[in-house]
Amino acid sequence: MAGMVRRSVRRAKTPRDPSQVQSLARALALLEALADSAEGLSLGDLAQTVGLAPSTAHRLLTTLQNRRFVRFVAAEGVWQVGVQAFTVGQAFRRARDLLALARPAMRRLMEETGETANLYIEEGGEAVCMGQVESRQMMRAIARPGGRVKMHCSGVGKAMLARLPEAEVTRILQMHGLPRMTPRTLDTPRKLRDDLEATRRRGFAIDDEEHAVGLRCVAAAILDEDGRPLAALSLSGPVARIDDAALARAGSLVAAAAAALTAQVGGRLKD
Repeated sequence: MAGMVRRSVRRAKTPRDPSQVQSLARALALLEALADSAEGLSLGDLAQTVGLAPSTAHRLLTTLQNRRFVRFVAAEGVWQVGVQAFTVGQAFRRARDLLALARPAMRRLMEETGETANLYIEEGGEAVCMGQVESRQMMRAIARPGGRVKMHCSGVGKAMLARLPEAEVTRILQMHGLPRMTPRTLDTPRKLRDDLEATRRRGFAIDDEEHAVGLRCVAAAILDEDGRPLAALSLSGPVARIDDAALARAGSLVAAAAAALTAQVGGRLKD
């Protein structure tokens, strides 16, 4: 018929990969459809767009609404993307933008020290690699974007823990424990808290073969406007090259770079 708009249909079929969850795939299809519609969609249009029965779509939408990922605008009878979806998207944007901002500093750190520079964020009580500028040395530390390390035994993790409130540190330790990765891992709350206090005093964290035998790392947190850690910048390399003097110099350089990035993002350094 003239004037009728034919909608493309996103079929939310059962995933072939058995590791995927059908209800989650369908919920994400609903979110994607709403993201494509600036004005929002009615239940009927939304169900048709993703290829679901209206009752199934409504059940999923209600669940998403309870978590604020979608909202229902009663006056217009349409569903729209909710504030929590915006919050999650903003978290990704901040991480992406921070990496772009940090890369020049990471390159300078690598050139000045010859060691690998890294940027990590905290997610789910673990440190997640966002990017790396690798050393040109044959023997070097390598971490892939998306890779995770425990907070208590990594320089980046301890740098961020040192800037978190005590209640959050306790929550993370209860969530993940203090698994012993090497003979030098700080595996008791008292040892870790003493180390975090030392980190705050010196201005940078040290991983002295606590995550991997033969690897040393220094790290400092990049802070937001409330003095909370947005991320941590680090330098890492083999013990064979990073003696105590090199460790102290690298730590000072990382701390200065992290402070400069904190200023660039409008963050606030804590005493």
